[in-house]
Amino acid sequence: MTTSWGRRLIASLSAAVAVAAIAFIASVVVLLTANGLASTILPNAAEFMIFNALAALVLTFAAALLGGLDRRWIAVVTGIVVGLVSVVLGTLVLYSVLGAALNSTAWGQLWSSLIGINLPFWLAVAVVTPTAGLAVYRSIEGTRGARAGATVALVRIPASNLSEGLVTHIERESVDAELADKQWDAYVAALSEAGWQTVEVASADGLADAVFVEDTAVVFGDTAVISLPGADSRRAETAGTEAALRAQGLHIERIEAPGTLDGGDVLKVGSTVYVGRGGRTNAEGIRQLRALIAPLGYTVVAVPVTKALHLKTAVTALPDGTVIGYEPLVDNTSIFERFLPVPEAHGTAVVVLSEDTVLMSSSAPKSVALIEDLGYTVVQVDISEFEKLEGCVTCLSIRIR
Repeated sequence: MTTSWGRRLIASLSAAVAVAAIAFIASVVVLLTANGLASTILPNAAEFMIFNALAALVLTFAAALLGGLDRRWIAVVTGIVVGLVSVVLGTLVLYSVLGAALNSTAWGQLWSSLIGINLPFWLAVAVVTPTAGLAVYRSIEGTRGARAGATVALVRIPASNLSEGLVTHIERESVDAELADKQWDAYVAALSEAGWQTVEVASADGLADAVFVEDTAVVFGDTAVISLPGADSRRAETAGTEAALRAQGLHIERIEAPGTLDGGDVLKVGSTVYVGRGGRTNAEGIRQLRALIAPLGYTVVAVPVTKALHLKTAVTALPDGTVIGYEPLVDNTSIFERFLPVPEAHGTAVVVLSEDTVLMSSSAPKSVALIEDLGYTVVQVDISEFEKLEGCVTCLSIRIR
């Protein structure tokens, strides 16, 4: 596994090289243009700017390591400061190489150069750092700082062949595709109305189960673990999810074969992560997840799942950490610190929208009443067509807090 700091080092160096190279080329081109494209000026222009570029490379690398590219507005400030400091340092090094005395005249020329010959370089650094430099950095390291504090839900529109989705523990029923589309729209609207920013993962028409996007990744703070679905037919779904998570600026890890892991088997309760060992998630997948997230402060507890498709088909958790579930689907309730049984199979799943509000299926009215009686506000959605495919309210989105 590549460590976070290893990626940060590589990302910082790559961004620094990009910033220095682009600024060097841009400033030399400007000088050549200003001198009528006279080729004789090229050696002098390159010699003058190379020291600026070296200074910019070192300074950008150091700044990125210290968090200077973690957020766009910080990157803007970093670019301005690095641009100015690099031309000062670069010019001082050039004076030293040329043996020029650092007297008042030399200092005066240096300050004048900031709005003269050095202006193109530091402006280039100021522009390139929060654009190309930041893009290079994020593509490798994946810092989430640019969207810190946001609550984002990734969703994926149902495929045209939704009715062909896998069914394992229930009898197959006919799925109304048109109604499913309307229900999905209402689900997304409910998330938006609750204050969540909904972001669509690129559609995957032809991948029947792709709408159940939760199974393709699990998010732990600033880190997203891309799953390796237990069903071979679902493995093509992960690429789109990974692209969407990278766009959100998350650090990416992944489960590798022979391990398998479905996101629907992962239930987070504080720093404890319950992982269902069942038909879709195997022991090697659990072992890899434990190794990936233990350094992040999470403890993985393996849970046997033999009566349901996923762990979160059987149990989920309320905002206070109480695990709720339908007992006939739960192998061992004593594994959980606090367990509350619900009266309906479709009442096991809740999406935590806030500390006092949860999202539940309208097909479990008794369970909804029970949760409301505990003092929670319950937002209800009809997802009957997805429940025919063993889906629930959690598996239709990936929540990023």
